[in-house]
Amino acid sequence: MTQFSIVVATLNESENIDLLLTRLFALDLSTKNFEIIFVDDGSNDGTPEKIRAWQNHTNVHLIERHEKPDLTASILAGVAIANSDVIVVMDADLSHPTEQLSAVVAPVISGQYDVSVGSRYITGGSTENWPLHRRILSRVGGWLARPLCDVNDATSGFFAFRRELANSISSNAHGYKILLELLMANQGQLRVIEIPICFRDRTHGTSKLSFAHQRAYLQRLMTLAGGTVSLNTAGRFAMVGLFGVLIDAFVFQWMISRDAGLALAHFISFFVAATVNYSLNSKWAFREHHAGYLKWHQFGRFLTVGAFALLLRGGVLALLVYVWHIPPLLAIFPAIVATAVVNYLGSAFYVFPGEKNLPSPEIRWRIAAIGIVIFILLLRLVYFGLAQLIPDETYYWQYAQHMDLSFYDHPPMVAWLIWLGTSILGHNEFGVRIGALICGLVTMGYLYALARNLYDKSSAMRAVLLLAILPLGFASGLLMTPDAPLVAAWAATLYYMERALVKGQATAWLGMGIAFGLGLLSKYTLGLLGIAALVFVIIDPTARRWMKRPHPYLAAVLACLLFSPVIIWNVQNEWASFAFQSTRLLDDSTNFSVHNLILYITILLTPIGLLATVLALFSRFDQTEDQFQCRRRLFVQVFTSVPLLIFLAISTFDLPKFHWTGPVWLAVLPSVAWMIGQNHISTMAKRLHAAWQPTIVACIFSYAFVLHYVVLGIPGIPYHLFTEHYFWRETTQKIEQITQDVRNKTGQEPIIVGMSKWSVASALYFYNHKQSNLDIRSRNLFGDSGAMYDYWFPSQHSTNRPIIQVGMKPINLDRIREGSPIKHMLNQPGDIEYHVIERYDGTPVRRVYYRVSQGFKGVSLPGI
Repeated sequence: MTQFSIVVATLNESENIDLLLTRLFALDLSTKNFEIIFVDDGSNDGTPEKIRAWQNHTNVHLIERHEKPDLTASILAGVAIANSDVIVVMDADLSHPTEQLSAVVAPVISGQYDVSVGSRYITGGSTENWPLHRRILSRVGGWLARPLCDVNDATSGFFAFRRELANSISSNAHGYKILLELLMANQGQLRVIEIPICFRDRTHGTSKLSFAHQRAYLQRLMTLAGGTVSLNTAGRFAMVGLFGVLIDAFVFQWMISRDAGLALAHFISFFVAATVNYSLNSKWAFREHHAGYLKWHQFGRFLTVGAFALLLRGGVLALLVYVWHIPPLLAIFPAIVATAVVNYLGSAFYVFPGEKNLPSPEIRWRIAAIGIVIFILLLRLVYFGLAQLIPDETYYWQYAQHMDLSFYDHPPMVAWLIWLGTSILGHNEFGVRIGALICGLVTMGYLYALARNLYDKSSAMRAVLLLAILPLGFASGLLMTPDAPLVAAWAATLYYMERALVKGQATAWLGMGIAFGLGLLSKYTLGLLGIAALVFVIIDPTARRWMKRPHPYLAAVLACLLFSPVIIWNVQNEWASFAFQSTRLLDDSTNFSVHNLILYITILLTPIGLLATVLALFSRFDQTEDQFQCRRRLFVQVFTSVPLLIFLAISTFDLPKFHWTGPVWLAVLPSVAWMIGQNHISTMAKRLHAAWQPTIVACIFSYAFVLHYVVLGIPGIPYHLFTEHYFWRETTQKIEQITQDVRNKTGQEPIIVGMSKWSVASALYFYNHKQSNLDIRSRNLFGDSGAMYDYWFPSQHSTNRPIIQVGMKPINLDRIREGSPIKHMLNQPGDIEYHVIERYDGTPVRRVYYRVSQGFKGVSLPGI
């Protein structure tokens, strides 16, 4: 009885036929157990004749196809006449090792697996004598397929499978990667194993791979992903797009010529062009996927994609005009081209998706995750060098100008990252924030790995999606504050703790020690994970065994060594930082703020995210959990609940900060992501599943809207929403003018005092650093706390130099320390005045308040 059939597609392989068959028949296999089916695609070098010469062997068969050559069609033709239930596919060019045939086919014959893949890209696999460009093409092709299937070598041509699976392959399948078609047609239903093989380049004949094959592979890959991507749609879309570019550019230039302003001109021109494009795309470019009448849900999707493209385009336009100084009339063209890709892919995958043979929901979530994460990263890249620094970032930039082992109110990691970024990229927004971008990528990587270890690849991709779109992840990946490295270190520590405590990997303790130490250098909050780890070890008997082994203690020693700069600084400064942090907790005043904490959590997670988190933490969906699933659930619950309970306890007597609990939710995000793919487990899960799509859209739109608002503005919306803490570049320019006026009148150099703890002084410092013509201090000049300004610029004695107080509100200029007056410390204090700050185009954005005095008498506070 024939156990398996080998199907070999040929096209001009006459030099390899004899060698291939000789090697196959030399194997230690009975010829009664297998057959070889050659399917020739129109060879003109005598390949069919070579095969016929071997047909004295009853298990050698030949099919000659006369249609257009196509590897997938050839293989399916061979499968159709096979006499066995197991099929092996291999190439005729001797690149696949015949000696590995038994190893590849055995798992399928035994019934343990449905598909067995000869893999070049797992441990033990390799390629030999392949040109570099072919290696690169193969790797890239495999990487592109990885989001769609869970096989390391999805482009392999050497594999075995159960014959009945061929019936599930789409009739539209074509190209040279039939394994991918097979895997996608049975997504999530196959038992797949990969066997390492050594792939050797052909020694006879020429490769059939061409640019057309590569293009067809990419097109098919996108079709399998659910997109309506083809040369026809792409060509028609390009023609429509070109027409739209002309309309867009014409309207834009007309508006600019009439002094409409950059934001208004780009908005109006985009909407006019987008309206024309939708009409033409729906009725022509994607006509096969349009019903011929207006579909409101489809039109809504079009508006969504258009809004995303518009808001991204605004950033590109601002980058070209304000940073690269390209005239607006020229900058509009690359801005249009840069966002055309968003429009096309959004139309192909979201507005006009393929309605036939849609991929599974798992694949659609994966594709959505990739597209959305890429878009979020583009938003960050385009805008984070354009949006002005918030005062917090300028304060940490000041850290980097006064480098030290640590600082009064935070450990040094944020300063080190800013110093590194600005040393390479300069003292600008991009240089300050590049560390946040890198930390965000590190967080994504570790969260992906954690979620994949706890659940599966699909859950891991959804977890990264959630991190990208939820406020807790978007902000930490954009703004350079201590939270950026903290979140990255938190994710890394969770990953290594899961590997050590749940999986039992001894080597993970080394990674945990490093991650924990770096996390403490970012923010002391990471110490809460140490408490959570102790609780987990006490509760879980398996993890408790580590208490008797040296690994945890060595990891703790390593973490302490990394944390030693902070300890040394505190020793040198009378334990000031530790005292500051503990004083906040041990203060006698009580401020019950649990309601504030809950509000902040709701904002960080969104309402849907909060409900999903509660469900993931406290629901048990599988009543027959095995030991690993029970320990996995315990791990998620402990490493989320312990830090959360500590913050909850603190909020009963102290006011929490908005961002405090941000990293806490990293432990539960994999469970929330897993639950999204399990909408059948409960009615509530199904409702949450339906609510995630509008939540994701709303979050992305909000981020893009705010970034566009602060960089270019939004036509019709004034700058009075939250701008008293923003637009410090323009504010600094006005303060420079006021200072020059005082210089001219008095002949002396004024002292500029930012009337806040550190934010006003730091913002003025950053946006004046190029001129460096201002002597800037913080309010600690008047004896109040100035955090690190107490160390950098201690309060001084009296002076006759003019004092210019600068504040965000009038009351800031009059009082400090629980209402203590300032006026009596000043010589001849003037009235509090204000200036309306305007942007480059004359748009009013905020007020700045100031007062000029003729000198400073020295610190004189009640009770001092």
